[in-house]
Amino acid sequence: MQNSTEISQLGEFGLIDRLTKDFPLKNESTHKGVGDDAAVLSFGDKEALVTTDLLLEGIHFDLRYVPLKHLGYKAAIVNFSDIYAMNGTPKQITVSLGISSRFTVEHIDELYAGIRLACEMYGVDLVGGDTSASVTGLVISITCLGEAKKEDIVYRDGAKPTDLICVSGDLGAAYMGLQLLERENQVAAQSGSKEPFQPDFAGKEYILERQLKPEARRDVVEQLRKEGIRPTSMMDVSDGLSSELLHICKASGVGCRIYEDRIPIDYQTAVMAEEFNMNLVTAAMNGGEDYELLFTVPLTDNEKIEKMQGVRMIGYITKPELGAALVTRDGAEMQIRAQGWNAFEK
Repeated sequence: MQNSTEISQLGEFGLIDRLTKDFPLKNESTHKGVGDDAAVLSFGDKEALVTTDLLLEGIHFDLRYVPLKHLGYKAAIVNFSDIYAMNGTPKQITVSLGISSRFTVEHIDELYAGIRLACEMYGVDLVGGDTSASVTGLVISITCLGEAKKEDIVYRDGAKPTDLICVSGDLGAAYMGLQLLERENQVAAQSGSKEPFQPDFAGKEYILERQLKPEARRDVVEQLRKEGIRPTSMMDVSDGLSSELLHICKASGVGCRIYEDRIPIDYQTAVMAEEFNMNLVTAAMNGGEDYELLFTVPLTDNEKIEKMQGVRMIGYITKPELGAALVTRDGAEMQIRAQGWNAFEK
């Protein structure tokens, strides 16, 4: 009998590698296939960028505490973020839904109100999609098309030793927002009250917004262009800083060193981590869903990066034999492991 392998043994990216390794590219217009934040299709003087995300109720979102309008906004934003992570500009989306019988037309109106707001904010057109019945709750699949000049596109595989490692914004806030929402949801369930539960979120608004209504970092991409900086590699932080760093190191054939005291963390994130008795650096490294940009730049861009608002240098790229490590506050080195989001983890 043929041996069976559980999907959790491979993980999400191991499964993708296995399923797609025997699909060689046949068309000249396919410049980049599977293996980056978006595919790249070549049509004349500009490249088309294509990315897609699948969101499943019970896996990626819980409608007991996620408003449908926020969910629609976030579902669009996570796709826009992938295009910006290639140094491109999102232009169009298609939206496909699987809808179970418990949803009304008004529910779907709310979902699309969020999608529409995201499209208005980022100048993106809704150009198509599909709908179907579902027996497993709500399913959302969005495909985003973007564009960029060939010479502007940034992949994961361009990092070189001595390059600086930079990240936008702050990390861990979305994860702590999720922890807060899940805790309050459990409190509501245990109370047994039939009245709508109204938790007190005063002072925690930032981490909740980071979880429920993230933004794609168009502003950072625009700043980089204004400063004449073309990153050597770039990704968005969707699965956690640790996972994304290792993706860049693997794709580029390099190692890295990042510094614990350089990781940007918001005050509300720190307070929430303490309240949950959770290691703050672990939350920042592995939480995911921050949708910040992680990128590398040549050492010669150091002064330009230091002047940029909302961007922080957290380390540097090394030779591959040195591996990937986090340098702690006391100077010790800890190997970086991919402990971020894994869709197939038990």
